[in-house]
Amino acid sequence: MGETRRALLRIEQAGYGDPDVVRLVAAVQEEYVERYGGPDETPLDPLMFVPPAGSFFVGYEDGEPVAMGAWRRREVPALGATDPAEIKRMYVVPPARGRGHARAVLAHLETTAAAAGVDALVLETGEAQPEAIALYESAGYVPVAGFGLYRDSPLSRYYGRRLTPSA
Repeated sequence: MGETRRALLRIEQAGYGDPDVVRLVAAVQEEYVERYGGPDETPLDPLMFVPPAGSFFVGYEDGEPVAMGAWRRREVPALGATDPAEIKRMYVVPPARGRGHARAVLAHLETTAAAAGVDALVLETGEAQPEAIALYESAGYVPVAGFGLYRDSPLSRYYGRRLTPSA
């Protein structure tokens, strides 16, 4: 009992309007309401996640959508990058947590962004998400200057990581 099982995650590219994406985005927004008192109100255009501007991915475990993550190119001065992108909508459904899915999605985002020529990834998370902060720090992300809608919020934390160019 209490044993965490590692499960295989199949990661597929999806459009922002895909029904699985819509369900997972609604779930993460509900979690933001619980943790922060309101949804993430960052304006997002679905075209931000269409290559080459960005990409959106869904992770499936046993055929069920359990995780997601995306990146979008964004002019954010960080880490000396010339072609940075921002990570958005990283999320794993509660029953599937603790199985390495967030780390798998993050690695997939890094690989696909680097293959598209992105040289750094940046992201925003918050104090009410200590597990996310721990994930990013353990993956080599370092604090960067705030950006975007919540840059002045005392609850927001910003991280970035240089990417190795894809071979």
